[in-house]
Amino acid sequence: MDVGAGPGVLAPGLDGIRGVLFDIDDTLVDLEFAMTTALRDVSEHLLPGLDDAGWERVGRIFTRETTHFYDRYLAGELTFNEQRLLRGRAALGHFGVELEEGEQAHHWVSSYASRQHSYIRPFDDVGPLLDALDAAGIPYGAVSNNVHDYQRVKLDAAGLERIRVLVGTDTVGVPKPDPAIYLEGVRRLGTGAGETLYVGDNRLLDAEGSTAAGLLGVWLNRGGDPAPGFAGREVTTLLELLG
Repeated sequence: MDVGAGPGVLAPGLDGIRGVLFDIDDTLVDLEFAMTTALRDVSEHLLPGLDDAGWERVGRIFTRETTHFYDRYLAGELTFNEQRLLRGRAALGHFGVELEEGEQAHHWVSSYASRQHSYIRPFDDVGPLLDALDAAGIPYGAVSNNVHDYQRVKLDAAGLERIRVLVGTDTVGVPKPDPAIYLEGVRRLGTGAGETLYVGDNRLLDAEGSTAAGLLGVWLNRGGDPAPGFAGREVTTLLELLG
């Protein structure tokens, strides 16, 4: 089958696409749900009586307002667990809770890690899109700003074992938006950069970063966040990529 040529498989303007690469976190899997649910599980005893609005605030700090700690992890300044603990401290500290050094901090991090894993799930639009790509013979894979083995476990836990092409930050030694990480995904798909779609929830790292590397970047803006000046392709669900 001539991949990328199946009529009506992909949306208008994507007829020349012969391969698709995805971000993973909050693109294929609902990481924010897993993080906030696990966070409440392991921290509720520290904040007894906190209402749902309070927990929503804790979760927002943990998932969205402390990403600079993750950036420091990507830069090699922190370990993965160190950035996770710092994010937890910031979120809980907003409500006056201090995670003590030593056993308490270690127990919190290890408990959180095991709980988060159990809450990993794919978004509802992932299966139908992958089914359509499989039916059309269009190869696909994932390029992530985390290490390969950790993300392999995550994909498998989400029931996405069929995503076999996986490039992590340790695969080529650089994170997004370095062009090399996207291009390694392209190489593994066996396509050309200009005929490869890259889809992710981060406008800068995914849509703009992949486009700068020569791919066709698409911003998956599930929440409909405003982005004045963004001139790239944008969808609110993966199903909008289908014809």
